Amino acid sequence: MLVHQILKSKSDDAVVTVAPGTPISSAAKTLAERRIGTVVVSPDGHTAQGILSERDIVRELSKRGGAILNEPVEKFMTAKLVTCGRDDKADEVLQKMTDGRFRHMPVLENGELVGLITLGDVVKARLKELSMEKDALQGMIMGH
Repeated sequence: MLVHQILKSKSDDAVVTVAPGTPISSAAKTLAERRIGTVVVSPDGHTAQGILSERDIVRELSKRGGAILNEPVEKFMTAKLVTCGRDDKADEVLQKMTDGRFRHMPVLENGELVGLITLGDVVKARLKELSMEKDALQGMIMGH
């Protein structure tokens, strides 16, 4: 299965972005209101400069306290992004996420942000694929 197939199956393929100067408090509010785990940091809504997760915020809050809430997201975002393309294989994306211990990966095409894929998206797609393979094998064994 390829990334573009997974993106098609998502109910909402919009990527939530925030500008680099956005205060942490505002980014946290966006995460809570949208019930999502990460936002992509983008100066224009089309390119990915970094990524900020709930974990990033909690980690910094535990170190420095509430003072970080007024600081910009760019200060705490992960700037060294691991991304994938629409034609990448789901298994390869899953391996990158597992190895890097992260759950969200921006999807880029010609440097443009076209989607965001989550660990849950990949696992769900892989389980569906395995179920279809199982059904096909059972059909062959039973002579259908």
